[in-house]
Amino acid sequence: MIASRGATMAVDWEQRVDFARLRADRLERARGALRASDLGAVLLFDQNNIRYVTSTHIGEWARDKSARCVLLPRTGDPVLWDFGSAARHHQLYAPWLPETSWRAGVTSMRGAMPRETGVPDLLAGHVHEALRELGLEQEPLGLDLTDMETLASLHRRGLRTADAAPVMQAARKIKTVDEIALLDHAAAIVDAVYERIYELLRPGVREHEIVAEAQRLLFELGSEQVEAINAVSGDRCNPHPHVFSDRLLRPGDQAFFDIIHSFMGYRTCYYRTFCVGGATPAQLDAYKQCREWLDAAIELVRPGVTTDRIAAVWPSAQELGFPSEEACFGLQFGHGLGVGLYEAPMISRLHSFDDPVEIEVGMVFALETYCPATDGRSAARIEEEVVVTPEGPQVITRFPGEDLLVAGRRYVRGADLIDGKVVL
Repeated sequence: MIASRGATMAVDWEQRVDFARLRADRLERARGALRASDLGAVLLFDQNNIRYVTSTHIGEWARDKSARCVLLPRTGDPVLWDFGSAARHHQLYAPWLPETSWRAGVTSMRGAMPRETGVPDLLAGHVHEALRELGLEQEPLGLDLTDMETLASLHRRGLRTADAAPVMQAARKIKTVDEIALLDHAAAIVDAVYERIYELLRPGVREHEIVAEAQRLLFELGSEQVEAINAVSGDRCNPHPHVFSDRLLRPGDQAFFDIIHSFMGYRTCYYRTFCVGGATPAQLDAYKQCREWLDAAIELVRPGVTTDRIAAVWPSAQELGFPSEEACFGLQFGHGLGVGLYEAPMISRLHSFDDPVEIEVGMVFALETYCPATDGRSAARIEEEVVVTPEGPQVITRFPGEDLLVAGRRYVRGADLIDGKVVL
């Protein structure tokens, strides 16, 4: 049991998130998935995979640079080639792996260090030597993502490469008790942010101002990365543009938001929809339908159910006015959540009928639905995050989403005043 969900300080008087257990459990799950594959090792450049395997993190600047990588072999300890002095820091303060696991190294940094510099071949030499010491240099080496020059340098060393994604997705599919607690806390932070957004929504506020305030509060409450905030209002709701703008909110606007951030490496994907100042019948109808599609999907989140059954309760592309499921992909959607935004299982009408996945206890995923309004400009977008328990779905996104909420200034008509007092 993990006590005091929502607390972040370690204490001596009750059991909270056990980070030592989290580190050990994640590494063992990755090793188990590797042992179940035909790969000898995996070389990981994706920062989410690196954090999962090594429990290290050196800032969001590293996320898109491929400036560090970890070798996870079938036997033996992981080896992380990290950015300069970060390796020394790990040797001092990351005792969950031996000091030899933490090594300084330089990658091609997505091609910024080309072949002429000798850097790609230097790294490939380090990888080859580590594999040779373990007797794994003849076995397939899985890669999750890399640049073409790094791939070529590994091939010049005679290494055979393969895809590491199935191994890491298999490892990350089922969440541990500590991972679920961190995902729950990440969602709790967004609960608070939506409370603030509700207070802010009124005519004259711009979408990007709401995004700025949301980011401020996210970081104040402990977020370590804000991956994206969608803020979409008025005629931008239909079709969904998936990005915020500098648009002014106006009376009668429908507005929806998506908050994607990370707490201790664990992400959210969490939509809510509001109206500004009032709601029309068309907006109410769209929200009601959007909620019904979402609730029908949540009800099916039970162990043993397959993802094609969830996709089947959602409207087809043609019903939404699109020519194909590819053209409206993501409007009715499900995806696993963890150290990455998109993990197993993925659910959509595009692929789930042909490739259904069985839902298992310990999966955590987001379900999101979208419904355009008949006025041609408004739309509703709602998303919930769900933990699969033996008894069924547990929703961890708690800001009210059952009904369409109206925000903004309350206006009082003169006809509602009797002797200068408001009559309700």
